Amino acid sequence: MSECVFCQIISGELPGHVVLETDDFAAFLDTRPVFKGHVLLVPRTHVETLPDLPDELGADFLRASQRLASAVKDGLGAQGSFVAINNTVSQSVPHLHLHVVPRTKGDGLRGFFWPRTKYADGEAESYAARLRQALGS
Repeated sequence: MSECVFCQIISGELPGHVVLETDDFAAFLDTRPVFKGHVLLVPRTHVETLPDLPDELGADFLRASQRLASAVKDGLGAQGSFVAINNTVSQSVPHLHLHVVPRTKGDGLRGFFWPRTKYADGEAESYAARLRQALGS
């Protein structure tokens, strides 16, 4: 998609600090990083969300994310990483991208930034049943 920023970075139309390239994926630095070294992993084919990723790419997508999680530790001296994917909501670019953010103890990132809630009595089983039904199990 020519109007997609990530497709333009992948094709070389826009500059990007590419750190990994395979036949199916590319990874480059986020231009608005949470911490320096924050990397985005994207499929070369325009795919909007994780559920849209073709099955045959799933295992390699996970392997590439593992490599990046190791690279932020080995290459940047991070103690660990935060790995996340947004689907539609909070997805600033509508092209599947996995964030790998280098982490160190005391870096100031405090878990998730949304309020937590509790299930009412019996409500958790209802949610679990609805999810099992949607999964076909």
